[in-house]
Amino acid sequence: MKILFLGDIVGNSGCKAIKENLPNIIKKKKIDFVIVNGENAAQDGMGITENNTNELLNSGIDVITTGNHVWDQKETYELISRQKRLLRPLNLPNNTPGKGFEIYNSQKGFKIGVLNLMGNIFMKKCDDVFKITNQFLEKNRLGDKYDFLIVDFHGEITSEKMAVGHIFNGRATLVVGTHTHVPTNDGRILNKGTAYLTDAGMCGDYNSVIGMNTENSINKFNKKNSVKHFPSEGEASICGVIVEGNTENGLAINLSSFIFGGDLKNIE
Repeated sequence: MKILFLGDIVGNSGCKAIKENLPNIIKKKKIDFVIVNGENAAQDGMGITENNTNELLNSGIDVITTGNHVWDQKETYELISRQKRLLRPLNLPNNTPGKGFEIYNSQKGFKIGVLNLMGNIFMKKCDDVFKITNQFLEKNRLGDKYDFLIVDFHGEITSEKMAVGHIFNGRATLVVGTHTHVPTNDGRILNKGTAYLTDAGMCGDYNSVIGMNTENSINKFNKKNSVKHFPSEGEASICGVIVEGNTENGLAINLSSFIFGGDLKNIE
């Protein structure tokens, strides 16, 4: 079972790269299931719209996760209540619309659990991610309700991500970080069989400052002549990981980075 997880899609360039290239990537790499973080997919790089969601799902994506920018587009409040394939972090307050965990059927008949979590440090206020993680694991077990479990941890700091990765070790197929938009080089399979990567990077233009226009971002740091952040529009790199899961126990057999197109070094 081969599952492709892609990092944060940023603006028009990220969406365009996905629409133009993902169907061929799925075919060439023999991918069975695709998950992406889409919280920056909107034209201004903040949030996700219904049009973004539909276009991405029609491009071959099975599930879209999000993070701290999930509510930046007002229409998402209503959309996420009826779109099962769009998730928000599980540890948002209880009265929040949408779901943070769902189980999906793959084309091969396996059940894929997708869990969306968000870190607490340097992020928008949300419930204690470690408390919510432990509560989730008390109620859910790999191999019972689902055959595979993919965890998107949307967070700022590496220590939170690594700690949660170890908590899920042996109890998830993949724990992968999002949010920082920079792919890390620490992908590995932990000693109890869970694949882990601190950050998947982004699907966006890397000739930028984490996907945003370079000149404007520098001006913001220099506190002069800047406007609201807006995405860079150059060719996007598609970044993420491919995890191969064992169909007998749901744990990882292999993990490989995936970088395609744009300024980053291609693996193809």
